[in-house]
Amino acid sequence: MTAKRSFIGCGLGCIHLSWVAMQTTITRLPKPVEEDQRGDQVIHLLSSHTRPLWSGSKITAASVKLTPNLEAALKNVHQAGQVVRGLELAENRLAREQRGQRISDRKTGTSRGERVSRLLLLADDGAERFYRNVESLLRRHDPRVLAVLLECDSATLGELLFGPGSIARLLLLEHKEAVSHVFLSMIE
Repeated sequence: MTAKRSFIGCGLGCIHLSWVAMQTTITRLPKPVEEDQRGDQVIHLLSSHTRPLWSGSKITAASVKLTPNLEAALKNVHQAGQVVRGLELAENRLAREQRGQRISDRKTGTSRGERVSRLLLLADDGAERFYRNVESLLRRHDPRVLAVLLECDSATLGELLFGPGSIARLLLLEHKEAVSHVFLSMIE
């Protein structure tokens, strides 16, 4: 049986891809990305180069090269203090934010829009168990968290931001501005 690929776009910020049992959905990207002239290119990049998080995954993630432009953007957001390193810290940070948002939503009587505001950047050399845990995290925080697989190992990613001998399998970008900056830096 051949896997069929379908693409349905609903304006600049909506992507839906499906392959038999795999699925990637990007409801809406951050406003600065949607409003930027490179926004369409970001969507194309995120939708055209995807792969499953792990062999049995039903979620796919964009696979992106670690270019000099992307490296510079990552260094900038790291220096600005907008990067969380590691799965456990990312889980804790996202859970805390989610609790705060629920409290705020209850108090105001409104709910948040469905827009990507957090980005997980993943090295491509993690164990299957790591990627299964990432998938679980994505499901809990959908639609505001999106994952991108970087075409580099954890030593390369760690050294880039944290110095020689450092490892980084997962980075959480926790500010909309950082997420937008990094998305746009993926386009050269």
